[in-house]
Amino acid sequence: MLRSLAHGASWLAFGTAVFGAGQAAAQAREAEVSELVVTAQRVEENIQQVPIAVSAYSAAALEKQSIETIQDIAIRTPGFSAGAVDPIQTNFAIRGIGSAFGISQNAGGDASVVVFVDGVYAGRGGTPDIDALNLERVEVLRGPQGTLFGKNTVGGLIQYVSRKPSAEPSFRIEGQYGNYDRRQLNARGNLPIGDKVFVSLGGSMKKRDGYEFNETTGNDVNNQELKTATVAVRFLPSENLDIVLAADFTDQDQKGNPRHNNCDRSFDNGIHCVGINPDPRVVNAFTDGYLRRWLRTYRGEVNWTTPFGVVTSITALRDVTLNFRTPFFSNPVRPPAQIESTETDHENNSQFSQELRLAFDAMDGRLKGQLGAYYLREDNERIEDLRQDFPAPASTGIATYPQEVLGKSYALFGQFSYAITDQLTATAGIRQTWEEKSGHFIGRKVSGPGMPPPLAANYDVRASEKWNALTPRFALDYQMTPDVLVYASATRGFKSGGFQGIAGSALSQSTPYDPEYAWSYEGGFKSQFWDRKALFNASLFQTNYKDLQVSQLVPLCCVVVGNAATAKIKGAEFELMIRPVGGLQIDGSYARLQAEFTSFANGATANYSGNDLPRSPKDKVHLGVQYTADLEGWEALARVDYTNQSHMFFEASNIPAQKQEGYINVDARVSLTSPDKRWQVAVWGKNLTDELVATYVTYFGAYRQTLVPYAPPRTYGVTLVWKM
Repeated sequence: MLRSLAHGASWLAFGTAVFGAGQAAAQAREAEVSELVVTAQRVEENIQQVPIAVSAYSAAALEKQSIETIQDIAIRTPGFSAGAVDPIQTNFAIRGIGSAFGISQNAGGDASVVVFVDGVYAGRGGTPDIDALNLERVEVLRGPQGTLFGKNTVGGLIQYVSRKPSAEPSFRIEGQYGNYDRRQLNARGNLPIGDKVFVSLGGSMKKRDGYEFNETTGNDVNNQELKTATVAVRFLPSENLDIVLAADFTDQDQKGNPRHNNCDRSFDNGIHCVGINPDPRVVNAFTDGYLRRWLRTYRGEVNWTTPFGVVTSITALRDVTLNFRTPFFSNPVRPPAQIESTETDHENNSQFSQELRLAFDAMDGRLKGQLGAYYLREDNERIEDLRQDFPAPASTGIATYPQEVLGKSYALFGQFSYAITDQLTATAGIRQTWEEKSGHFIGRKVSGPGMPPPLAANYDVRASEKWNALTPRFALDYQMTPDVLVYASATRGFKSGGFQGIAGSALSQSTPYDPEYAWSYEGGFKSQFWDRKALFNASLFQTNYKDLQVSQLVPLCCVVVGNAATAKIKGAEFELMIRPVGGLQIDGSYARLQAEFTSFANGATANYSGNDLPRSPKDKVHLGVQYTADLEGWEALARVDYTNQSHMFFEASNIPAQKQEGYINVDARVSLTSPDKRWQVAVWGKNLTDELVATYVTYFGAYRQTLVPYAPPRTYGVTLVWKM
């Protein structure tokens, strides 16, 4: 159940009482909202005229809400939840559809909700830091997007859209300091070189002490040390040709995040809990672990306006190197001794993609459409080492799992919209995708009496598989008035098949699992009223989800993925924005979600049919209150964001140990901007209620122990910005 919304009422009272009137700022904000442009259909459109459930955050909104991560966006977005196995291995779920594993846990697997950065599919290795990119906006598309975006968008997607270099010179530098000795420096600028060439540059450095303390080593862990840089060059050789060449670089070098061990101290007289500190921010692993990440993306985008329409070409190369060590299980026993499970991974991933699209309109604008072709190649090399230490009899077992996976994806697609009348438009689209994956997998015991895992025998196998999928979309939208759009749609999405990350036998490793599919049926409306001072959007949906790739933990072995379930998902989402008086803005959303397995027999005894899908809270409320005032030329702004989310489970069994209780998150920001708009100082805080929120859960039933990484605790700080 949701907690009381009394907290929200108190924050609302706070927001309305902070400052006096601010008519100019309110009017500027009104214009920004009503004209917000998105590319949810791969072309620029007013968000209120797009027949798709999409939430968008402009650059101004990102700043005013202190949004720095996808997790910050997920807190504010209906139907969207974001967890993480560690800072790189993320788990996103939209409307109940998410990955069975962290994407970097599996060389042969993919995510169900993905990120696109300026049109480029970000498959593995994470994304550039939001603060480093000169973002124009971030979009979250909810529901399958298999026609225009393709594979692995079975749940939805997140789009980063950068601001293109332009003729207007600008420079912005930001410094930040906060608790946990957080230090941040961010700079970006735009420089015209003549009237046809423009350059933008950006970079950031972030450092922070760890949120947790490792009693065994005496060090803080789960810290942050991140450096990023971006560069883009734009050429306008003619009025019909627009070329952008861009690159971004990420260098991450920090300690790991050992799991906290939540012990059931009523079990076995607490034998397996001796020495464990109950403080969830304290761990006791024999090593801190580490995380090293180098991400490099090179992108070229060409937009050519021809008599037939606009031809767009996006060519991209992503190279990612990951090295990380995670002590995921630390288990003191009596007499004092230690059981340790440690994972060490080295991964090199290279991804090349090419997309070619033609966007056109004909018949005096009554027929609009897109035709396109897409190619993706991923080369992934990964070595995963598992180490298990036992106290009695004293032994150490080490196993290594080298993996090489080559994946290719080809697609042809098209979508057409025809205006039957001036108000009624029909849309039909289709995408045909061909996929193939081949891999070389090795499992070898390096030392020890058979742990981990209990390999039946060393193996060295090769395997390959091909799949294809047809993903259509059908929609009708009716523009009842200039400010009211009603729509209905049916869309299919799919997620690619794959191979196990590691397995206990050659047969398991060489047996692929198949793609998963979803048909989603949705109806909704988008509306503005009260002289466009208010906005109200709503959607109702049902998704039929089959061949789910579900993960099961095999004790002392591995996480095994297989197609084991079907599910039905129903829900409703509402978004509201209102400006009742000058300077005051109230925005919010509510999502109701019922996501259940309709069939899931796990072995001979367990039946999870009727259970909730992982990471699918039934209720989620977000309320934002923002007030802007003019104080003798200075712009003062105060904003509070309140989120109330009901409980959810991390695993299909829905056992209490895998449950995240409902929680409240409160973020706040107060800023003051100089009359010339060059200086700004802001004080901000996040998770002000200091909620303890798990981002991932691993449960060892035999020992009644739950291993959990947690989201950040209460944080706060001050930000100083100078720009020209």
